[in-house]
Amino acid sequence: MTKSPMSLADAPKFYAHPFDDNKLKEECGIFGVTGVTDAANFVALGLHALQHRGQEAGGIVSHDPEDGFNSARRFGYVRDNFTKQSLMETLPGPLAIGHVRYSTAGSKGAAIRDVQPFFGEFSMGGAAVAHNGNITNAEALRRELTERGSIFSSSSDSECIIHLMARSLQRNIPERMEDALRRVEGAFSIVAMTRTKLIGVRDALGVRPLVLGKLGDGYALSSETCALDIIGAEYVREIEPGEMVVITGDEIESSYPFRKQSPRFCIFEHVYFSRPDSIIGGQSVYETRRQIGVELAREAPVDADLVCPVPDSGTPAAIGFSQESGIPYAMGIIRNQYMGRTFIEPTEQIRNMGVRLKLNVNRALIKGKRVILVDDSVVRGTTSRKIKEMILDAGAAEVHFRIASPPTAWPCFYGVDTPQREKLLAATMTEEEMREHLNVDSLKFISLDGLYRAVGEAKGRKASCPQYCDACFSGEYPVTPADMIEKGFVLKTAAE
Repeated sequence: MTKSPMSLADAPKFYAHPFDDNKLKEECGIFGVTGVTDAANFVALGLHALQHRGQEAGGIVSHDPEDGFNSARRFGYVRDNFTKQSLMETLPGPLAIGHVRYSTAGSKGAAIRDVQPFFGEFSMGGAAVAHNGNITNAEALRRELTERGSIFSSSSDSECIIHLMARSLQRNIPERMEDALRRVEGAFSIVAMTRTKLIGVRDALGVRPLVLGKLGDGYALSSETCALDIIGAEYVREIEPGEMVVITGDEIESSYPFRKQSPRFCIFEHVYFSRPDSIIGGQSVYETRRQIGVELAREAPVDADLVCPVPDSGTPAAIGFSQESGIPYAMGIIRNQYMGRTFIEPTEQIRNMGVRLKLNVNRALIKGKRVILVDDSVVRGTTSRKIKEMILDAGAAEVHFRIASPPTAWPCFYGVDTPQREKLLAATMTEEEMREHLNVDSLKFISLDGLYRAVGEAKGRKASCPQYCDACFSGEYPVTPADMIEKGFVLKTAAE
């Protein structure tokens, strides 16, 4: 396998953007293709479409019958690395998988060794694995494996899967993967490959997404349908919770190797993580977010002159809020689409401008108006305060925040990088206290029942029992976060 030339010192610092203090960071995106010429090129396109799920680093592993396995792992955006012909020529073959990363476990952007896919040579041949999610018992598994002689080359929880496969006594790689994943707790969607097979797996709860597409005579696996669109693949179906598919040539073998459980798909995929042009569970993500805005307008009406989104994730909900309330929709905040690498080495003065590098207020529109700002979430609240100040500086008469998710009061342990609980604004303040802290005229979040209604559960959360993982809002974790409890994390009590 080829090695990346990038060293630890080359790890870039320019990929953070002004929302980093106020947005949950999506876990990762995974993509795989088989049965096409130069599969790695299709994977690069798919990863580009999934860039919103991880901007820190990316990697591709391919296999060619003559050249064997080849790998490339790089820091930064797909467009800056995997569009170079000289690099893509090192990844030949009809089978490839890839991964875009925002670290939720392991070192935070520190080492190329943590960038997936991970590769291992077994007695029956090589295999590569790309993982989206978090293993909640990874530290216990790592201790056990290390004591039994395993040598880890990364700090990622995902590497445990490779070592568990290596120690398995099963006959082939798919069976070894099944055996390994039965030891794993938490959330996982996986795209893996051998010399001849493309493999997709979801955990029994189906917390993280994975879909199947048809591409000519071949197939594709992807975190989201939007990545199938970019390569011209036909969406076939979702990989079901607890399902493993093994694709060999034009044959697909499906099995359910894990104990059946009630699915608990991550509800925040609907709110923020997935691209609005993707389809989840047969539903348009855009339409669901618009409906969230409709429910929010019903639950928390307010007299105002304009409904303005906080770009870009607040846009569909703001449209829904406007349509339901009858208050005009307007682009009161304009997003700079070209910030990117302009500020690789910003001065302290530039850094202090913060949000203003990314967003600017449409002053002529805002002045003298009562403005409703619709955003997808509030995490720490620092960016919300800066946006409010920008709106007031532009001459707004009133500022009302409407948030298209319930208060985020609990950390996620299933593949989302969340601040410690005490740093979450909603964990330490009531809604009224948050309003005072942000110093806005009003602040309202959609209720958990309202969110469930927006995603299609007409009777709300309680009647749905619930169908989603909403632990970041409710504190009710469908999988016990064993490693975090060992470190002192305290689960929700009855009183809370």
